Amino acid sequence: MLPCLDEAEALPWVLERMPPGYRPIVVDNGSTDGSDRIAADHGALVVREPRRGFGAACHAGLLAATSEVVCFMDADASLDPGRLPLLTARLGEADLVLGRRVPAAAGAWPAHARLGNAVLARRLRRAAGVAVHDLGPMRACRRSALLALDLADRRFGYPLEMVLRAAAAGWRVTEVDVDYLPRAGRSKVTGTVRGTLRAIKDMRAVLSAHQGQRTTMPA
Repeated sequence: MLPCLDEAEALPWVLERMPPGYRPIVVDNGSTDGSDRIAADHGALVVREPRRGFGAACHAGLLAATSEVVCFMDADASLDPGRLPLLTARLGEADLVLGRRVPAAAGAWPAHARLGNAVLARRLRRAAGVAVHDLGPMRACRRSALLALDLADRRFGYPLEMVLRAAAAGWRVTEVDVDYLPRAGRSKVTGTVRGTLRAIKDMRAVLSAHQGQRTTMPA
């Protein structure tokens, strides 16, 4: 699943590097630059999700998927789909595999975004008891199990909620290092302070709600 909002510049590189046997589903979240046409021309299944939000796009792609093993990643060329087999190979010994981003070039991961991610990951380790160091978008799991988690967030809290609910359900969560590349085109989230703060706000709301539920559970 590739959530997409105006990624015409990046999509050809991403889709041309899709590994054999992996079926790309590009979820267009309101693009105005022809991203949907480019995705279709490169063999992707295009799903249109008019409701804006990262989680809304991810969920629409999940519903459209038919394979039991599903993967998520950004469509901005910051992550190489050729690394997806590294994640899926770990399924079996783990139930959710996350791509831990390792900057491959200067400026690939702006300092404000990296710091915000580190703070949230630390809070997540404390809240969920899982050894997670990155809340990056590249991940792999089984479709039926993910649907059963019944994720509710439709904004930028979706990746965090996935890990929280997976941990609460007893899933084995692990990480695999993946290169993090300078994205193509204009960044809408991690490349801007405003976008990063918006994502952190959504994730903090999900984390606070999770902690509130735990404190109100009967003994």
